[in-house]
Amino acid sequence: MSSSAFTVLRGKRTRRQVLGGVAGGAAAFSIGSMLPSTLLARKAPAVIQSGGPLTYWGGLIFSDAANQMLTDTINQWGSDNGVEVEVVMINQNETQQKVSAAVESGTMPSALDLGLGLAQLLSTTGELRDLGALYDKIGAAQGGWFESIDAAVSPDLLGGTRTGVPFGSGGNIIFRRLDVLEEAGITAAPTTWQEMSDFAIEAQQPGVYGLGLALSNVGDGNLQSSVLQSYGGRIADDEGKTCTIKSEETRAYLEWVTAAFEAGVFPPGATTWDGAGDNTAYLSGQAIFIANPGSVSIAAQTDDPELFEATGYSALPAGPVMTVAPIGPNIRSIPATTEDVDTASALIEFLSQPEFLGEYYKVAIYGPVLKAQETMEAFEIPVLSGQRELVLNGTAPAFPDVNNAAFADFGANFLVPKMVQRIVVDGRTIDEAMGEAQTQGDAIYAKYV
Repeated sequence: MSSSAFTVLRGKRTRRQVLGGVAGGAAAFSIGSMLPSTLLARKAPAVIQSGGPLTYWGGLIFSDAANQMLTDTINQWGSDNGVEVEVVMINQNETQQKVSAAVESGTMPSALDLGLGLAQLLSTTGELRDLGALYDKIGAAQGGWFESIDAAVSPDLLGGTRTGVPFGSGGNIIFRRLDVLEEAGITAAPTTWQEMSDFAIEAQQPGVYGLGLALSNVGDGNLQSSVLQSYGGRIADDEGKTCTIKSEETRAYLEWVTAAFEAGVFPPGATTWDGAGDNTAYLSGQAIFIANPGSVSIAAQTDDPELFEATGYSALPAGPVMTVAPIGPNIRSIPATTEDVDTASALIEFLSQPEFLGEYYKVAIYGPVLKAQETMEAFEIPVLSGQRELVLNGTAPAFPDVNNAAFADFGANFLVPKMVQRIVVDGRTIDEAMGEAQTQGDAIYAKYV
């Protein structure tokens, strides 16, 4: 993934200030359709009171089949219900830029797909409609929302209201090369980060590196924040107001990651990778372990069936203090500028129906969000089963830290991977790197006091 720095000026924030600095979403790339597009469209479950034009911005994911299915289904829904629709699929790296421009020009779509971070920022400036009634209706019809999903989209985090309806959850799980590990006599999934680096050292071969984890200034690099937290380190205090990155627990994490780096288990360039670096390393056979939401599995099934069959999946390992495995739901929202809310709501309700999502999940990279979805056939697929387990057992975004704007700002500036880079690339000591991160973190958190 790629991102720009996130900066919000202290005091009253304008729309441009809030929208201009948030990090972008995951990069998308074309890998070809996995399966024929299955179209399951029917009449909308909610009464449409107006047949005016509706523009929908969908977020491109790593599956052409899923992208096409969403587009075809919305178009068919429009045809069935006499609604003129336009579907625009947007690379998630460009969603922030396009939303920012649309807010400034007053040209937001009727409804759109959003990541949770962008939804939080739009909610703080009143750019999204309250969808609480629709959220409750969909939940009641399908067994309720998973507790982890419900907590992640709490009104407390979204400007006091439910400004979005989740449609899929995502988060990192561990991919591992079963064939390479078995050659070294390793058959179990790693249960701790230390065990994973030990396995990596033992199993790697010339040209095949153990840990394909990004240490660079991209979204994937922020996985290191979760690893740090699993070692007991914290970005801030329990109130989420004071940066606390400099600590003995952070030191323990840095000792682990720098020791692994010195052992040569990170591929060359891991400190400068772009958002596709870990994907490329695994798909080219250069990495034994990576952390990925599922896009690599989709690509391998299409382009390298042998690699697909040789891949195992497991939860993120634990640190010496706790397990931190963040989930991040994607949501569908309606901008405040949308006039025909009933029609846009009807579409969102339709896209939440099991007849559609049961097929969509089979070719997408999302985990379930509603309890009735747990038994869907899609989640018998190994990588998607891993996403289901993440929803059941994962942790809320930012946990154990407070998921507020300061935490998002800290992450969007990639201060944890930068702290690692200062040691392994620039030769700083652990104390020096922690001190720099603390100073930078202090400046960020001070903006939100």
